[in-house]
Amino acid sequence: MPDDHPSSWPEVPPPLAPFLGEKPPAPLWFDQALARAPERSFVTVEGAKIELLTWGEVGKPGVLLLHGNGAHADWWSFIAPLLADDYRVAAISWSGMGGSDWRPAYNADIFAAEIFAAIDAAQLEADGQKAVLVGHSFGGFPTLYCAVHHAARMKGVVMLDSTIHPPERQWNGPPRRERGNRVYPDLTTALARFRLAPPQGCENLYIADYIARNSLKTAPMEDGSGEGLTWKFDPGLWGNFVMPPLGQLLSQVKCPLALVWGERSKLMGEDTLGYMLRELPDDIIKFSIPDADHHVMIDQPLATVAALRALLATWP
Repeated sequence: MPDDHPSSWPEVPPPLAPFLGEKPPAPLWFDQALARAPERSFVTVEGAKIELLTWGEVGKPGVLLLHGNGAHADWWSFIAPLLADDYRVAAISWSGMGGSDWRPAYNADIFAAEIFAAIDAAQLEADGQKAVLVGHSFGGFPTLYCAVHHAARMKGVVMLDSTIHPPERQWNGPPRRERGNRVYPDLTTALARFRLAPPQGCENLYIADYIARNSLKTAPMEDGSGEGLTWKFDPGLWGNFVMPPLGQLLSQVKCPLALVWGERSKLMGEDTLGYMLRELPDDIIKFSIPDADHHVMIDQPLATVAALRALLATWP
């Protein structure tokens, strides 16, 4: 089985379990970034409230950050502040994830509508220019869809370790969940269960801890013993999600596109990366971030910021 196929990956121990609910030590830059807290609001899109975070001044060039599957807008809360001096930055939680409402079904047009509603609500085009979209992992799928079907509405798109396998090895997502997310009795127990998906090691545990704490919400204990904590994402999302064949979209991109990936990402193996580069237009920007796995903003947060700063300053 190719090494970029999920079924071939080993189990990775939960990274936060040894801390027993305590926060790992964090560097000064991280604490300073989080201190630049976003403005938090909601925008309603086709009947669902969508969580919206914004940083920076209205009137500066607009950037919309889009997270991966099962994640949330706060995956960008230590990245966006480091862009906000020069840009009006926004991040959303897709419907079915983070603090956004769940839907009975999800599709490309709904996610595109969430993108453009966020652009409008965050005033990302107040400078008279279109916004740049940055989509990580799953977030790159609606981003790619918009680069084909709504190209005139964006300045450029960045696909950040967003994987599209060759047709013969297409992956249809995680198995359908037959039950809801587990409810944990306390924060220590919940944090001890947190894992990155797809599985990988994690050196920057302070980032994993921050993300994990913001991935939880209160819920009734299954035995009726009171309130506990559970994950925010809709466990049925992938089973109720429809997206057109993504491989067919690669060659149809109609706006500037940059493909960026973690140099050691298991999702961007040689076969997959080669396929994507063959199908995408020849004039795209393409490069890897050294010493990074799939979750590049966790593995190399400052290198990710530097890469985005360079892209936004010189391209498209």
